[in-house]
Amino acid sequence: MAKKIEWSREAISDIVSIAEYIETNSEYYASAFTTEIFEKAETLENFPRRGRIVPGFLIENLREIFIGDYRLIYKVDSSLISIIAIIHGSRDLRKILKKRIK
Repeated sequence: MAKKIEWSREAISDIVSIAEYIETNSEYYASAFTTEIFEKAETLENFPRRGRIVPGFLIENLREIFIGDYRLIYKVDSSLISIIAIIHGSRDLRKILKKRIK
């Protein structure tokens, strides 16, 4: 059974910030990247555990998939997938997620 996907405000803000940054060089690539994020997230509806457990957290339902240099971090619950963050791989994941996971 497909799970519902819910985007946090912070994750949407992450996407907007990333797109604005990319757009300074290319509107096309900003749009393509944004589209790719949403398409990859949609695949989680039917395959929610396809991402790996986020290293360093050891929380079974906290997972990630990669989109280029970015990590799409999400939490899997019984009927819901919560997208928590889109974070560049060079950023301090622990510091960012500490504020976002509950």
